[in-house]
Amino acid sequence: MKPWREIAIPHTDVLKGIFLQAEFAADITAVQSGKAVHEYQDAKAFFERTYITEGMRLLLTQVVQRLSGKGGEPVIQLQTAFGGGKTHTMLAVLHLASRTCPLSDLQGVPTLVEKAGLMDVPQAKVAVIDGTAHAPGQAWKRGRTTIKTLWGELAWQLGGSDGFAMVKESDANGTSPGKDVLRQLLEAHAPCVVLIDELARYIGQFEEGKSFSGGTYDSNLSFVQSLTEAVKLVPSAVLLGSLPDSAPPSSGDRGKLAIKALEHLFGRVQALWKPVATEEAFEIVRRRLFEPIKDLTARDAVCRAFADAYVTEGAKLPSETQEGRYFDRLTQAYPIHPEVFDRLYEDWSTIDDFQRTRGVLKLMAKVIARLWNSDNKDLLILPGSLPLASGDVRNEMTYLLPQGWEAVIEKDIDGDRAETTELEGKEPRFGQVNAARRVARTLFLGTAPSCVATKPGIRGLDRGRVLLGCLQPGQTTAVYADALGRLADRLHYLNSSGDKTVDTTRFWFDTRANLRREMEDRKRRFDLKTDVRKRIEDVVKKLFASVPPFDGVHVFTPHADVPDDSALRLVVLAPENAFTKDDPRPATDAVLEHLRSHGGQPRHRANRLIFLAADRQVLSRLQDATRVALAWASIVKDVAEGGLNIDQIQRRQAEKEADAASAVVPRAARECFKWLLCPVQDDPTVTKPTIESFPLNTTSGNAPGELERVCRENELVIETWSPIHLRVKLKELYWKADKPAVGAMAFWEDSLRYLYLPRLKSREVLAAVVRTGASSRDFFGTAYGQTGGKFDGFQFGEGAVSLDDTLLLIEPEAARQYVVGQQKLIVETPPKTDGDNGKTTTTREETVTGGSDKILNGNAGVSTTKAKSFRGSAEVSATLAKSKLNTIADEVIALLASDPHATIRITLEIDAEFPNGASDTVKRGVSENATSLGFKTKDWE
Repeated sequence: MKPWREIAIPHTDVLKGIFLQAEFAADITAVQSGKAVHEYQDAKAFFERTYITEGMRLLLTQVVQRLSGKGGEPVIQLQTAFGGGKTHTMLAVLHLASRTCPLSDLQGVPTLVEKAGLMDVPQAKVAVIDGTAHAPGQAWKRGRTTIKTLWGELAWQLGGSDGFAMVKESDANGTSPGKDVLRQLLEAHAPCVVLIDELARYIGQFEEGKSFSGGTYDSNLSFVQSLTEAVKLVPSAVLLGSLPDSAPPSSGDRGKLAIKALEHLFGRVQALWKPVATEEAFEIVRRRLFEPIKDLTARDAVCRAFADAYVTEGAKLPSETQEGRYFDRLTQAYPIHPEVFDRLYEDWSTIDDFQRTRGVLKLMAKVIARLWNSDNKDLLILPGSLPLASGDVRNEMTYLLPQGWEAVIEKDIDGDRAETTELEGKEPRFGQVNAARRVARTLFLGTAPSCVATKPGIRGLDRGRVLLGCLQPGQTTAVYADALGRLADRLHYLNSSGDKTVDTTRFWFDTRANLRREMEDRKRRFDLKTDVRKRIEDVVKKLFASVPPFDGVHVFTPHADVPDDSALRLVVLAPENAFTKDDPRPATDAVLEHLRSHGGQPRHRANRLIFLAADRQVLSRLQDATRVALAWASIVKDVAEGGLNIDQIQRRQAEKEADAASAVVPRAARECFKWLLCPVQDDPTVTKPTIESFPLNTTSGNAPGELERVCRENELVIETWSPIHLRVKLKELYWKADKPAVGAMAFWEDSLRYLYLPRLKSREVLAAVVRTGASSRDFFGTAYGQTGGKFDGFQFGEGAVSLDDTLLLIEPEAARQYVVGQQKLIVETPPKTDGDNGKTTTTREETVTGGSDKILNGNAGVSTTKAKSFRGSAEVSATLAKSKLNTIADEVIALLASDPHATIRITLEIDAEFPNGASDTVKRGVSENATSLGFKTKDWE
């Protein structure tokens, strides 16, 4: 038996690798203008390579009858799927009508004409209207004539300047010429053919209500309607129009409307068009790719040997191979095996954008060229023959598939580094017939489309169909069956549906390795509200473990568990409260709930909370990444505990995948939790706060640092404040004509509570701004109390103040007036006797410097005895006890303890009265706590 290469010789353009250039030249406008390559430009050469399918035969019969005035459909609509062969059919009509050679030179046409009951077909004028050739708003030239519309173009192509004169006025003003004018035009140049291609693209460009040089949307539809009606009135005129079976996604609303309108105007002649059958595709491909086969005896011998080998193997192969007609399929498809066509037309054609005719031709042209140049000696071109190691072939087969298939081919299927090649090198019985590569290639051809195809069905190939794609006469299926079993255990991307030794087991390739299927199955076990949420919570806690300037971070914490105190706190909202600009309510409602409530009680210090929320659009990716990490971790755990039996390669892969998936989750969490939500209230009279959102940059720096930057730059948290801002707030909200002084701690407490006040990082920020402001007379005066009209410890511009419960901040003008009043006081001190000379001295006591009420004594220069002890007591409000006692410890006790020689004893006295009697719970709790804290007395009366 001879190999295919000695019986079927490819066309020169296939062997030279220039077939695709000729395919792209299959353009009706290029042929009509004389610019196509010879195979498409010359009518004789075109029909030599064209197989007249049943659909084309029916259509051409209608055309020849119409041109001969013997009936036939006047208007034919070609509406086919992508790659359905309509362009090739229209080219056949063009060449048949406008031929310059005898009808007998057009292969296949004389028989067709004879069956139509005709002796000859008259030559006819042909006008080609290509919707992609012109734009609605641009005129074009035909010689010296300027043409603006499709009807102007039609008239020019049919009758030159004389024909154009018939529609000149309509062309100039963009209005349809009407049915009568078009009928006269067609009659004057009959017999004639009008071929309209891509018309929907042209009409879809017209905007509603706008007029272009090419007319309007309505005038173009009116032209189409008038033309179809005019053609029906001219017995030897025929119109063919092509429409896509659906609007492409890029066409827009106008394009879709145009298709619907044109469908209505053309009408459908469905019976005239049949899609290419698989058996017809055999002959199409052979004509287009191969020279005519001369040695039919050698061809039949090969096909008979294959058919006999299939019968010998019996039930090991698909049932159709046992039928006698399978020999006929082999001869029809020769030199390509029918299984190749079956997989391409049944499986690959379900992929969007795969062209049934041109796509197959492009692929097989590259396959044939590669096999020819590599001196392939197979008897037929089988699925197992496909040279996937070739870049051209591999690219042609993967460009419509999702990302990742090139890696699958290189690692598992074909090439110097593929597992199949390595296996064949180790196993001579596989290497002798390339068994491993043939099995893998067959599986790829038969299963790769299932990862993207929308066609429902059982995935994968069974063992018999895999063997059919590999077996040649003189071989047995055993070697390929063994290779399949070895590959099922070895390859990373080959999957199976069950026991690999059972004939009904199905095998398929996937871009995901075997364990990925296990991982995908396990992903579904993890619940979003429990497992996934808990893992995300743990990751976010680590991500925001310490976030300056916040004193505490609360991740997915209910409002009852977020303390209501003076500490600055970041609250990370739960995933169900994710945020988006378009729908912020789930997040903002959660923020408002935290601001209002502290468990069952109202929250008092709402201005100490800032919130961080997830981006809802990114949340699903984070949840998926978390599920993947949980799934891989469970696989690794089960492998370690013996619950999952895999090989070492898979184990290492699982561990690697688990580590990678675990590393993805923090990055995904960083990208997801990106919205800083800050409640604000510009006006004290507004009851409901506004929630402002600030996006975090998820790609720069670390998460806490980025969060701190956003807080600082947007002044969400004040770490350093200016006295002028404090003065503005005091003047705006606190100082009144009858009350020019306010307690500094009252302002601090209010800043914890009210959203219209600044959110200071800590009390020290207020203490620092008070100290700075107190050293100037521009901002406020200070005092440590007020008795009647007198300020105790009054200072104005001297600084050295301490922030405590007694500190007052005095409006600066009131402080100035107070200074003036004090300066006017002249106090006469009682007469004093000088102990040395017995003289009586009168000293005037005045307040004249520093702006304070400090007395300048005449004896100020005399040194006084140093104090030996200090005793102090203070009443502390129970509600401020924690803050007050901390302040006393920091600002009094610590100062006393700074003297290393001082002996300090501190006694705390608590006097509590209960008018209605203390409850047993309070009594028991206080007694137990007092005992544990070492109280000397703890008596109840």
